[in-house]
Amino acid sequence: MRRMREPTLNPSPSPGDAVHATTCYMCACRCGIKVWTLEGRIRYIQGNPDHPVNRGVLCAKGSAGIMQHYSPARLSRPLLRTGERGSGEFKEISWDEAMELATSWLAPIRARNPDELAFFTGRDQSQALTGWWAQQFGTINYAAHGGFCSVNMAAGGLYTLGGSFWEFGEPDWDHTQYLMLWGVAEDHDSNPIKLGLGKLKARGAKVVAVNPVRTGYGAIADEWIGIRPGTDGLFAFALIHELLRSDRIDLEYLVRYANAHWLVVRNPGGADDGLFARDGEGRALCWDRERGAVDANAVDVAPVVIGEYTLPDGRTAVPVFHLVADRYLDPQYAPDAVAERCGIPADTIRRIARELAAAAFDTKLSLPIAWTDSWGREHASMEGRAVSMHAMRGISAHSNGFHTCRALHLLQLLLGAVDVPGSFRFQPPFPKPIPPANRPGKTRRPDGGLDAAPLGFVHTPEDLVVDAQGAPRRIDHAYSWAYPLAAHGMLHTVIRNAWAGDPYKIDTLLMFMANMSWNSAMNTSETMQWLTDKDESGEYRIPRIIYSDAYASEMVAYADLVLPDTTYLERFDAISLLDRPISDADGASDAIRHPIFDAATQPTDDNRPRDVRGFQSVLLDLGARLGLPGLVHADGSPQYRDYADYIVRHERAPGVGLLAGWRGEDGTQEGKGAPNPDQLKRYIEHGGFWHTPVPEAGRYYKMANRDYLQWAHKLGFVANDQPIVMQLYSETLQKFRLAAQGHGTMQPPDRHRTRVATYFDPLPIWYEPFEHDETSREAFPLSAITQRPMYMYHAWGSQNAWLRQIQARNALYVHPATGAKYGLAEGDWAEVDSHHGTITVEVRFAKNVQPDTVWSWNAIGKRRGAWRLAKDAPEGTKGFLLNHLISDVTPKGDYANADPVTGQAAWFDLRVRIRKSDQAGESAPQFPPLPYREADERPLRYGAALRNLEHPGKSKPNASKT
Repeated sequence: MRRMREPTLNPSPSPGDAVHATTCYMCACRCGIKVWTLEGRIRYIQGNPDHPVNRGVLCAKGSAGIMQHYSPARLSRPLLRTGERGSGEFKEISWDEAMELATSWLAPIRARNPDELAFFTGRDQSQALTGWWAQQFGTINYAAHGGFCSVNMAAGGLYTLGGSFWEFGEPDWDHTQYLMLWGVAEDHDSNPIKLGLGKLKARGAKVVAVNPVRTGYGAIADEWIGIRPGTDGLFAFALIHELLRSDRIDLEYLVRYANAHWLVVRNPGGADDGLFARDGEGRALCWDRERGAVDANAVDVAPVVIGEYTLPDGRTAVPVFHLVADRYLDPQYAPDAVAERCGIPADTIRRIARELAAAAFDTKLSLPIAWTDSWGREHASMEGRAVSMHAMRGISAHSNGFHTCRALHLLQLLLGAVDVPGSFRFQPPFPKPIPPANRPGKTRRPDGGLDAAPLGFVHTPEDLVVDAQGAPRRIDHAYSWAYPLAAHGMLHTVIRNAWAGDPYKIDTLLMFMANMSWNSAMNTSETMQWLTDKDESGEYRIPRIIYSDAYASEMVAYADLVLPDTTYLERFDAISLLDRPISDADGASDAIRHPIFDAATQPTDDNRPRDVRGFQSVLLDLGARLGLPGLVHADGSPQYRDYADYIVRHERAPGVGLLAGWRGEDGTQEGKGAPNPDQLKRYIEHGGFWHTPVPEAGRYYKMANRDYLQWAHKLGFVANDQPIVMQLYSETLQKFRLAAQGHGTMQPPDRHRTRVATYFDPLPIWYEPFEHDETSREAFPLSAITQRPMYMYHAWGSQNAWLRQIQARNALYVHPATGAKYGLAEGDWAEVDSHHGTITVEVRFAKNVQPDTVWSWNAIGKRRGAWRLAKDAPEGTKGFLLNHLISDVTPKGDYANADPVTGQAAWFDLRVRIRKSDQAGESAPQFPPLPYREADERPLRYGAALRNLEHPGKSKPNASKT
């Protein structure tokens, strides 16, 4: 027998000849990493132990950043379409040609009507630039990916607490004894959550996971509540009912920090019905036991919270808490009334309510930290509530998600468990005033730019972006009467509306990192048709599409002009407090990425240098060529050399820039200060990040803590140091309801009146998701949702050679009892129908799912030929997307398949039926393969040539096949 040659191994290889501290980009967590290089190649990536986000912890995705950087799917140079749109036929052009062409397309739009440019970005994490650029161009048609990802989570929190779940708050990992995770998958903020869960498990705190599927964090939870999708709000109301019924609430907290005692006018049919009673100076009133109607925010009040009172002007009013108690003590919210619909036994609901109350009120938690509140009252200690909550996409991706999120915040507030020791905590720069001050831009300045950024927060109907007849002015219909609080825009509606010319035709669709022809689209098949459809004259209905991405995704094939982006190790990025901050509850942080490599020097499988540019720098160049205000000097020369120059020198307001660290000409200021020419150098010297601690006396009660608010004001996070009153009852929502009832100068068109009046309830409500009505449930008896695995993030992770070794295909996971009910066996292929379409998939059994729900991993299925995977790659032949079943409009076809308040895409409302298929072995639907050049089919290995290096310089590794 022939003896195999044993490789010579070096058990102590050199870690490399250089190490570079930067920020990961393999998910939204934005951990600190150290990239070790050897002779210009990555040796390995490790977590940065000094970084405040991950403290050195790094997941599989972060480690696999090596293979993301060396992916064969990387784009190499600008491309101009030569064949039909969607064919994937391009020719390479130079950057000069590409920029001249883009300028020639956009300049006439800017001169004619800036709104004819629709600029929509995906997972970019640079909205502080892209939103500002859209404002300078003058288009109202700008949006980011949050509209189909998290907008109702963000809006629900920002209109209630002044902060939100997602990445903008965190449980008090050091002190909580009871944590409820609502709809939390294993992607956003993953490493901090893992670190925190480790702390909880180590000291025996209880973790309860509320999710139809038990994976990831839920798998290590002490209790799993397998809830039916879309019923989380109903479950929350049942818990609220029990807490109110048993008088286990924190009334003192509700009066001191929220608007529980504010008086609400009762005047049915009147223009002031449901508004707060106010004095002549606009201050909200409460009813003092001794003095009657007085300023609700005064220090010396003794307010009532129940009862009906007559105001000095003769009107009748009741406190907010009276309305809360009246609504949620209703028997319809009792555990026995909601148990069947939620799929949770009534006894379990009652027990969870008792456990929440015990953790909040029977566990003594007091920190010996003196602090002063906003009214000057001194406190010797910080009293806590040892119960925390955290929520993510499982809550937000429903058409009732906004109110469900508000229901969770109401539950937290009743327990006194927001930003006190042991509870949910705000991360700087939150909390913000309610609602935040910035409103969406809608009129143009004399220089053609918008009067404000295109995205913002609506306060009243007057802030909507609609025309004189109440019709939407934006191409995505955000900030219209159909979706008034669409704070992140509506990326998921832009392609249908642009195709239909609703409300008008656009000229150019400019997109960045938004895979809208595949995994980021509802109604996938029709979306591809809309992108390629032509009018009666033979012209494309969407005349021009410019697309920027780093990789050969499915969407690249539908572009007319492709602007190739760099990898995250080849450019500067700013992880800014103006954008999506990476702070923790005890400190403010921001960070950068910086180019570790020159893209032209990085090996490729065709041995040609890549000629790519960071999209942010390209955008600034394009803006200068167009002569946009703020991007050129008076003589027309560019204001900024590139994105790095913009990061350093751009000021959003005097002294406020993208980065808060090392400001001032000498770098000694933080938060606010003049631009520092050496700022990026300082960041690189300090590990790529800046962190400053919140003063110890300001780390809790941030909404009304004098030390915190003065500190936040000094750093530019808030406009003043006034307390932020959390809103159990939203007057903003009531103003919209009044408009729908016929009051005010801005009223909805008749077709929207009932919708606005129904869903703009000032107190949280629950309603069936739009695809879950009784008829749909009978025809399609199962819910279908996706989960994200810890080791994948969006489609661009499942092209990664190392991560593909963990999983290269998905299956539809079905509870064994459900499989037996429908005649399915393990490994069968099944046809899955929705009201919108049919897919064919392989079935696997799993008991970690609520029996009326089926699920799969998200975004693993690929279109054949995309991402330069082999033609028979399992992602394309056996992998699939549930997206093919999801319609972009409701079953009635009258509105987008979205939350009626915020426009959030309702991905998880999907209802299906399932049956055994005669077809087996290949998923369906299948689409014509994209003709991208295939990568070499040899195994994509990495590091073999590095293995035996005893010291730097012994040998040079070459191509990516080494």
